[in-house]
Amino acid sequence: MKSPANTAQSAQRQHWDPDRYRSEAGFVADLGMPVVELLDPKQGERILDLGCGEGRLTAKLVAMGCDVVGVDASPDQIARAKAEGLDAHVADGEALSFEGEFDAVFSNAALHWMKQPAAVIDGVRRALKAGGRFVGEMGGHGNVQHIKSAVEAALSRRGHDPATYDPWYFPTPEAYEALLAAAGFEVSSIELIPRPTPLPGDIEGWLATFAESYLNCLDPEERLVAISEVRDELRAQLLNSEGVWVADYVRLRFHAWLRSG
Repeated sequence: MKSPANTAQSAQRQHWDPDRYRSEAGFVADLGMPVVELLDPKQGERILDLGCGEGRLTAKLVAMGCDVVGVDASPDQIARAKAEGLDAHVADGEALSFEGEFDAVFSNAALHWMKQPAAVIDGVRRALKAGGRFVGEMGGHGNVQHIKSAVEAALSRRGHDPATYDPWYFPTPEAYEALLAAAGFEVSSIELIPRPTPLPGDIEGWLATFAESYLNCLDPEERLVAISEVRDELRAQLLNSEGVWVADYVRLRFHAWLRSG
């Protein structure tokens, strides 16, 4: 899940610190290479990296000889990407302004932060040249369900409606394929991929990095207590026998072509 190109409201709730992100979520880019392989980028292609974060995969595409533009909603992440010499811009993924200039739009671990998927897909369609492709991976149906349930239970116990703060959109393949088809895409592949993911540290680091949108409704002291409760609840489900926390990730990976004519 790299930092999202999401709505302004969500961006205010969720802050993306590049250093914390790299420490707690470096696995996101490391595990994104299968999506790059599915993209099959060609030298000289112009590619939009939607939700590029600090730009680790953007840089890989550039190294492959592509002309890449990265966009993300986080100013801090974009500043880091620019510092790495990348062509990166702050942008709302639900209101893309590009018109017919890309051979492909690529996205890894960002689309599930964008809760208006039809608007995202429409912007992708407009950004692509005729016959261009949209290739991505996002959280799919059932993604981090144990974590999500534990966090929502902690909020409910404190009188908060979790749905008010839920930052994520985790679709089924059928639902997302229908949206793509309605926008004029031909889906060549789409699948759910269970991917239990070992974390580099404690589950508390994951929660601090990815669950701010939920937890920021609590005052700081109450937030610490809630995180401790969530950790205790998840220990039996996600802490393996070697003492490694393993997040219950489920990914939705797809490859689609924009129908011409």
